[in-house]
Amino acid sequence: MERAQAVLFDLDGTLWNAVEEICYTWNEVVTKNPDSRETPISIEEMGECLGLPMTKIAEKLFPKASKERQLELLEECSSVENEYLRTHGAKLYPKLRETLLELKKDYKLFVVSNCQQGYIESFIEAHGLSDCFDDIECWGNNQLPKGENNKLIMKRNNVERAVYVGDTAGDEESARVAKIPFVFAEYGFGKAKAPDYVLKEFAQLPELMKTVSF
Repeated sequence: MERAQAVLFDLDGTLWNAVEEICYTWNEVVTKNPDSRETPISIEEMGECLGLPMTKIAEKLFPKASKERQLELLEECSSVENEYLRTHGAKLYPKLRETLLELKKDYKLFVVSNCQQGYIESFIEAHGLSDCFDDIECWGNNQLPKGENNKLIMKRNNVERAVYVGDTAGDEESARVAKIPFVFAEYGFGKAKAPDYVLKEFAQLPELMKTVSF
């Protein structure tokens, strides 16, 4: 039996909760673009979107706009959001940095998200976490789905044995695509179907990883 070499993380609902901050920035754009939608985006609406591919979020939040207009709004929202989060940050889950540094002693750590380019970087910069992660990848860089990016980042970093930690069924599916175990962060936003492991609090991850073997 061999131990894992790396941990791949989802971001929203796994490492931080930025739904209020994202909603605030997107509504700034909505206010400036009255053709985008008739009402402000609610926290609930935004929460349901987290984890979806960016184009799907645009379709969901701007349903009456043309595809071209959706992409224009998406680009503007993403830019405003990245800049705000880079400066203000969002709500990290308890003991995040300490836990990541503990994990870093034994594993390579990656972030793989369906987000736009620059979003993961804003998270890292705002909270001074550059020493915690070995590599990152996202939909915004290459338009690849999360499962393919899981495989890409593992290949790029010569990793064969890893787990994916996330909080949605989409995260679970991405782990299956990459043929790695899925750790369900049940404190997050979503649900899972049949996770391999369940994480009740982020700070418990180092102990949970001791039970993972290949």
